[in-house]
Formats: sequence, structure tokens, C-alpha cells
Amino acid sequence: MQPSLKQCSAFVLAALAMLGAQADTVIVNANGYTLNAKGDLVQFAALAFDEQGKILAVGTAADVRAKAPGARQVDVQGKTVLPGLIDAHGHVFGLGQMLTQLDLSQATSLEGALASIAAYARANPTQTWLRGRGWNQENWKLGRFPTAADLDPVVSDKPVWFERVDSHAGWANSRALAAAGITDTTPDPAGGKIMRDANGKATGVLVDAAQDLVVKVMPAQTEAEGRVALERALGAMAKVGLTGTHDAGVGVAEDRLYRAYADAGKLTARIYGMIGGTDADFDALAKDGPLKTHARDMYALRAVKLYSDGALGSRGAALIKPYSDEPHSHGLLFFKQAEMNARMKKAMARGYQVNVHAIGDAGNKQILDIYKKELGATKSAAQRHRIEHAQVVAPADIARFKALGIIPSMQPTHATSDKNMAERRVGAERIKGAYAWRSFLHQGSRIACGSDFPVESPNPFFGIHAAVTRQDAAGQPIAGWYPNQAMSLKEALRCFTLDAAYAGHAENSLGSLEPGKWADFIVIDRDLFTMPTYDIHKTAVLQTWVAGKTVYTSQ
Repeated sequence: MQPSLKQCSAFVLAALAMLGAQADTVIVNANGYTLNAKGDLVQFAALAFDEQGKILAVGTAADVRAKAPGARQVDVQGKTVLPGLIDAHGHVFGLGQMLTQLDLSQATSLEGALASIAAYARANPTQTWLRGRGWNQENWKLGRFPTAADLDPVVSDKPVWFERVDSHAGWANSRALAAAGITDTTPDPAGGKIMRDANGKATGVLVDAAQDLVVKVMPAQTEAEGRVALERALGAMAKVGLTGTHDAGVGVAEDRLYRAYADAGKLTARIYGMIGGTDADFDALAKDGPLKTHARDMYALRAVKLYSDGALGSRGAALIKPYSDEPHSHGLLFFKQAEMNARMKKAMARGYQVNVHAIGDAGNKQILDIYKKELGATKSAAQRHRIEHAQVVAPADIARFKALGIIPSMQPTHATSDKNMAERRVGAERIKGAYAWRSFLHQGSRIACGSDFPVESPNPFFGIHAAVTRQDAAGQPIAGWYPNQAMSLKEALRCFTLDAAYAGHAENSLGSLEPGKWADFIVIDRDLFTMPTYDIHKTAVLQTWVAGKTVYTSQ
């Protein structure tokens, strides 16, 4: 049922008298939708904001025009207007780097991947290392991981390193293994695994922390390369309607660029930063405490990102019982309980929101146990701590999220990407607690939705489509994959707007189009609430606005 224009009259009554502000711009002839503070869906035809980019009035065309005499009018010609969408878990520089490296995400076979690698090597003869990401052996139907022996005939004269689609495993050729000093006798590092064949020979695939053995010997990214990556990522985000993202892993170099771009007015999306880990970068960045807001709310650094375990696809996610398709393996917890507890407590004690990657049911249990122990001790419940992914959770532990006040930060497209292997990994019983959005919503949890880009596409309409249909872009499966866990369209919109904003302590300034909030909004090519849900992923963004300024237009 669509909301009536009359429902938005309360918006109009709110604002233009506020501090004597005058409207600078009015968006007219809009088919607009927003949620209000109560979470109700409200329709509007016009939107007014001042020269600072703050919303002054939302409502009918007549009411808003009457409140905004002399303002510039922008006619969106009946197109649908939505609040700017927020990705609650992305990797901005990783997205930018992927746009400058080889993308293997579309490879449907090992042979196709190797052909792309060969072509990339020929096109980039001066690169000292060949890098890329996106491969997924599950899509190749190999029944195994790729190996250095597969890569060596294609590129043997320089090191090659390709990250798996989930970033929790990497594929190296023999030159890269030699550069990292990895031999058949190199021990597995804590929290990582060097994959080996039946004879104990290192195969060329490194899982989780073992990747660091290669990464630490690769040339460091220069500041110039970082700027290119950031600019390409911002462009890609604006094109798909993202007006903000929570960057899950910010270091000193990234923080420096974010502040510089924010100060120069060059950020085209609001960045909510999570410091990567609690080691040296945290010590440097946390010396003055959390940065709650900077440059008109364009940047914040008030969270910390930690890892409990790996990923399901590479069998690095930590499970309580063994993998159904590999009975001798439970996956990997990155740290023992005491060490993980110390890392989380360190960040909590300094006033940071703690956001922990946990995919397997053992990883989620470990982190919930620590939250239960430390929330009272650190008096940090108001920091809105999160678990990132919350992907496979024991049913009894789902309830603990609500009881402890922990936000599940989840990525809908993970379900539709993982459906080809997830049940094989965990079996028919554990899958009931996997990608369980409805179970979380039913108990009153607020889900913050994201994509984990560049693991998945940054396009939030792919995520909304997956959340509502539980189908992939090809419409499979017909009835949806475990459709009992689907969201309604309003819930899906909310998790990419108001609840993503809430997870970043920004619900009073972002996430909906209401007086006093920033004029962050998008114009799209179709009516999300009248179109067939199976076509949501086809939605195209026509315009993206941040703080009342256009940062992208398709024309």
C-alpha cells in the first residue's frame, strides 16, 4: 500500500522558520519516498533545502513552494526520489584498487580466468607484480582450489597475486611464493593456512592470515596510487546512488586522504571509518579519541574493525561442529579468547564502537561471549557495537544479539552469491540460522545493510533486490532461497538508510529526508514501490545529491 501525500503534512509544518533559514533550492515534480522517524513510509512531491544543504521542508508541491519563495526550482519530471543509500560495510580503497587491477569476478572457468590473466600480463609489461581479485573456484566447478601450477605456465617471469572474491584467500604463482619465502616446510601462521597437496607441497593458495606472508613483500601503495583508488571508488559509489559508506578498515594513510579530501570538499560520499585493528595504526589514530564528525559530517572515525574468523567459501569461517563437506575442519578462529577479549576491550575502553567480522557460528559465539563479559565492565553499550556479517549463527545466539544490544551488520547479496555452496558447507540444520534476516527482524534487531564491496558489487539495488526476493540477478531460485527469511521492501529500504545511519550514530542527520537533516538523496529511473520486485536490481540512478549538491548525473 502506497502512502498518501497527505501523510507528509507534518514534515512541512516543521521547518522554514528554523533559525530564519531560507530555501536555496526546491526539488519539484518528484515521486518521492522516505521513511520518517517512526519508520513509516511517507510520499512527497517536493523537497526544499538551504544553501548549506540542510533540508527545510518536505511535502506537497503547493506547501513547499509556499514556504520557499524565490528558491531555485529543479524539476525531476516525475521521477522517483529516495533518501541517499548508505552501505554499512564496504572497503572503499579496495574498490578503487579493483578498478585499477584485474577483475576476475566474471570468470566462469579456470581456463577463462587464465586467459584473462595472460591478456592482462601482455597489456601491462612494466608492472613488477600482477595483481587482481574476484576469483571464485565454486563458480569454476573444479572441485578444488586453483594452484601455482595453474598460474606458472601463464606468468612465470614476475610475481602474481590474486585475492579470492571474499578477500579471505589469495592465489599466488611460484615467483610470488618464492618472494615471500614460502616453502613446503613453512609453518602455518596463527589464524592462517598454507594450502598443501596430499604430499605436503604448498599449492599456491593462502587462507586468511597466511596471505600476510605475501602482502608484506609486495610494493606499498603510494599516496598517488591511493588518490587514484579513492577517486575511482567515489565515482563508482556515486553512480549507484551511495551517499555514504562505512569503510571497514581504515589505516593511517587512508585517514590522511579522507581528511584531506573532506577539507577540500572533494569527498562525494560520507565516510564512517572503522580503524583496522588495535595495533600500531589504532595507537596513532586513537591518540585524540574518536573523531565523531569532521567537515560538515563528511567524515567520522569512531569505530574499530576486528576479525574473529575467515570466510565460508574458503572454509576459513569458524564453525562449532566440523564442515559438512570437509569433516576434519572447523575453520579458523583468528585469536584465542583471551587475546580477542583484550583487543575488543582496548577499543571499547577508548570510547570506540567495536565492529567484529564473524561469519561462522563459532566466530559469532566467541564475539557474543566477549560482548556479554565486557559491555558492563567498559560501560560501552551506548557505543552501539556490531557484528559484521553475522552470517551463520546458532539459533540460540541470534536472540543474544537483541539481548546484548548488538547490531547485526549484514550483506544481502552474500546470501544470493553463497547459495551455490553455503548449505554444502554447513548442512541442512545449521543453514536455518544462516543469512537469517527475518529471524533478526522478528526479534526487533535493527539490521544495517551493506555489500562488503568489492567482494560484492557496490550497487545497493542489488542488495535491496536480494533482501526482498532471495534471488540472484537471473531470478534463481524461482521461489527464492529460503524465502521465509526475506525482508519486505520497506524493511530493505530501511536497512540501507535509517538503520545503516543508526549503526553509524548518524540517524539524526542522515537516513531519511526530514527537516534538519542533510539533503542527501537520489533520483532513479523507476518507482521502487510499484515495479515488480524481481526487476529491482535493474534500477538505474539518474542523479545523486550530497548536502544539496549534485555529485553524479547520468546525462
